Parts: sequence; C-alpha cells; structure tokens
Amino acid sequence: MRIEGGTGRPPARVLLRGGPDGWHCVVVDDAGGERRTELPASGTRWSRGGRRDDPEPAWWRQRLADTADGLRRLVGEALTDATFGEFGAEAAISWFAVDEPVEWEGLVTLGEPDPARFPGRVPPFVVTLEPGRGAVLPDAHLLFSTRAADAWATLDAVAELYGAPAPRDAFVCGFAGHRSVRVGRGSLALSTEEGADGVERLAEIVGSRGPGWGGNPELRLRLDGVDLLDDPAADVVTLFRDLGHDVVERGRTARIPAMGLDLHEPDRPDPRTGRFTTASLHFPSAPRLRSAPDVRDTGRISETGRTSRASEES
Repeated sequence: MRIEGGTGRPPARVLLRGGPDGWHCVVVDDAGGERRTELPASGTRWSRGGRRDDPEPAWWRQRLADTADGLRRLVGEALTDATFGEFGAEAAISWFAVDEPVEWEGLVTLGEPDPARFPGRVPPFVVTLEPGRGAVLPDAHLLFSTRAADAWATLDAVAELYGAPAPRDAFVCGFAGHRSVRVGRGSLALSTEEGADGVERLAEIVGSRGPGWGGNPELRLRLDGVDLLDDPAADVVTLFRDLGHDVVERGRTARIPAMGLDLHEPDRPDPRTGRFTTASLHFPSAPRLRSAPDVRDTGRISETGRTSRASEES
C-alpha cells in the first residue's frame, strides 16, 4: 500500500473507516486539506451466502478488530514513508477509537528520521540459515533439535531486545505450534512439531520482509553468503544453481529440496525490485507442509484478514 503526498503540507490527522464494501483512510494535513486512499481489505458486511437469516458469527467482530489492527499498522508505515520522502521526518500516529472496531482517528506527530533510514547507521538483524541444522541469530542458535519451550524463549528475547510486541501465537495446520515476532518491518516465525519420542521440537524457520524499507532493525536472511531477501530473486536462483544446487521453480516459488529451503515472491511482485519476500527452512527429510507468513507480520493484509500459509504443496 502507498499513500501519496501531494498537498505539500505535513499530515495532522488520519481517519480510518471500514464500510460494507471495503476500507479507506483519509489523511488530513495541518491546513485541512485531505487525500483519500483505498485500502486492501474486504468490507465490514457479513456475507450470508444468500441466506437472509444467517446471523453474524461470534468471531466476526474479532475478525473486524484484527483487520483494523493490521490496517492501522499498514497506514502508519505508509504514512511515515511518505512523510519521510516529502519532509524528511517520521510520522507517528496515536490512534483513538471512534466506533470500534470499524472507525478510528489518529493524531500525527512528526519526529526526527529513524537512523536506520540511512545505510550503515544501524546494524541489521541477520539470521544465517544452515540447512539440516537450523539457524544462527545474533545472540542465539535455533537448531532443529531445539525444544519448543526454548524456541519460544528465543522469540521472547528478540521481542524484548528490540522493544517489539510479544510474539504472536497462531494455529497453522500440520504443526503443533507456531509463533512469530516482529523484527523491524519483517517477521521471524517458528513452527514446531512433535517427534516420535513425544517431544515437541523446532520444525521450520520462516523469515519474511515486505518490499521497501525494512525498518529498525532490518531483518536479513543469509545462506551460503547469499542475501535471500535483498538480492534480486533471479540472481538468488542463479547463484544457487551456480553453487550446484537443484532449484525447482513453480510460479512465484523456488525450492531447493535437498536443503529444505523454500523461497517466495509476493502475490504481486514489484517489477522494480523483483525480490523474494519470504524464506523458509525445514529439515530436508521432513514432509513439506503448506507454509506462508502471517499477513499481520509481513506488512501485507489478505482479503480475509486471516492467518494463512502461502507455499503450495508440489
């Protein structure tokens, strides 16, 4: 999502509203000028599927709240990017409910630019993937032998270190557990499964980062010296083939089965960048399951707003 500038004046307020047919936001500048942006989410009307008397299910209101929560984050990111590009400042939004959960108003405060906007000012958060073994983090190891409790404790430590929200727990079919933590504008997600000995251990590591500025700190995933989410997707595939790996491409997904590595481009690739936005690593002998990032953690929101997993079984 992109919020365009154009009024030539700093933003002062933001209005977020959901209607029967969709959501939109209105940015109001300090002179009262307005600009409206349609947002990528389905509307607030419960679809009865042609049955007049079907009531809204109990979970519908929470679904709307989750959608609004994701959109507030997306609007905040888009607005601060536009403000930085136009005025060299960050825009922080303080949100207040007008008609919860479908109508919100935010007051905008301008501040100094984030140091991570400038290359070399803030070190990235580098996750080094090691096929068949796991991953190395700046201050921890995540091995496929790691017990679930230790894996979750590692995510808790990452959230605490960078002042991120607590890791999110989600149900993902095929796994015993799944949690993700924000890293800048990206996310690091872990899934676990129960082994033959009855012990729940780490089974999959997923790193996701949307197009554009990666936030503070920027999440980077590396394997064999290749920056999986920074180098152009075509170059990543070529580099691995040059290293002797068998790469299987299907649609927007590239897989290296022998390594247990899956790489995904976004649903709507940006022709200007052409980069992968998600990389997942599982133990090579493990069955491949449907996998994808939580939309609330990647800077994108699906039409339903539900957690989903995005790789398809070959």
